[in-house]
Amino acid sequence: MIRILTSKDAHRLLRRRAARLEEAEAAVRPILEGVRRRGDAALLEYARRFDRFSGKSVLVSHQQLDDAVKKLSREFRAALRVSEKNVAAFARLQLPRPGRVSPMPGLRLSTVVRPLDAAAAYIPSGRYPLPSTVVMTVVPARVAGVPAIMVCTPRPAPEILGAARLLGATHVFQMGGAHAIAAFAYGTKTVPRADRIVGPGNMYVAAAKKLLAGETGIDFVAGPSEILLIAAEGDPRFLAADMLAQAEHDTDASAILLTPDRRLAEAVAAEIGRQLAALPTAATAQAALRRNSAIIVVSSLEEAVDLANRFAPEHLSIPDASLLARVRHAGSVFVGPWSPEAAGDYASGTNHVLPTAGAARLRGGLSAADFVKVISVQQLSEAALRRLAPSITALARAEGLEAHARSVEVRLEKER
Repeated sequence: MIRILTSKDAHRLLRRRAARLEEAEAAVRPILEGVRRRGDAALLEYARRFDRFSGKSVLVSHQQLDDAVKKLSREFRAALRVSEKNVAAFARLQLPRPGRVSPMPGLRLSTVVRPLDAAAAYIPSGRYPLPSTVVMTVVPARVAGVPAIMVCTPRPAPEILGAARLLGATHVFQMGGAHAIAAFAYGTKTVPRADRIVGPGNMYVAAAKKLLAGETGIDFVAGPSEILLIAAEGDPRFLAADMLAQAEHDTDASAILLTPDRRLAEAVAAEIGRQLAALPTAATAQAALRRNSAIIVVSSLEEAVDLANRFAPEHLSIPDASLLARVRHAGSVFVGPWSPEAAGDYASGTNHVLPTAGAARLRGGLSAADFVKVISVQQLSEAALRRLAPSITALARAEGLEAHARSVEVRLEKER
């Protein structure tokens, strides 16, 4: 069911298939242009074609949101509050703090932190509706102080609508796909323009975000979900369960185990087969395991960490904290046997909107910092400007920018 490879044979798998967005980009370009030019008319046209929308406005009313809240079970609401509390606590840790420094007398430099005016969250609801993504996107924006927090979803399950209402979203829209991204990027009469669009989606959503990244801010262009586990020992049931939890996401998902123990590799492979037999999502998981996943026997844990850094996985599971110092590239790290990736997906507090396809080499996951701007402030006294003047004017004239130099010198001339 799952391949067992050596590290020599694994390089092709670890190199990943290049993300092929070209076809998706070609498909979404006319949709983006249609929404840009025709606004709500185009948005409704595409929503009816792609989302099976039948209403007159994509804006979900307060009454619809309140009705959705009433449909939520007590258990779901309690779980939502636990997740909200922990995500909010971690989001507060991520916020940049204002600061001040005075590198020389009379020179004061500082930073102020300001929230974006409006943020939008894309919440998938295709194969699986994801109310957990409402938590991961709305709560950090709320902690950051964003006044307008918008949510969209193509098929509004009560859990998504109810969660958006309870967690503080200010606008909720029934729309999905590239047309939803375009509406947030350009703004329409119904949909306010967003300063940043976040959240996962299919390849058409990813292509739209990539094409509109200059028009609006985005988190990142995400590909299929992935996990890489490192283990020299441990319970095969745990490791198999973690791999299956990732594989059931999508047939393009990837689950890879690196281990120096051949016997553990074989035990985990056998356990995957046993657990698959009773898994409702087995068809999806089987395809992901067959196409994109493997157990790789390595020479040592050190080689495993080196391979993990080259792969830069979305999720990285390590056996204990002793390896953490060697980890350079990962979206989110799960330490020890009692830290399953599912904890981060739902309730531990870290964000599950994470970079994939190697983007973890460049940045971490979505955070409260994505919803604010850090603005620099400076104030100089006359004495400080006099001390800096030789440096300023020399550098300005080296660049051929005479007016820059004179804007300093005019302030320092004696009045005639």
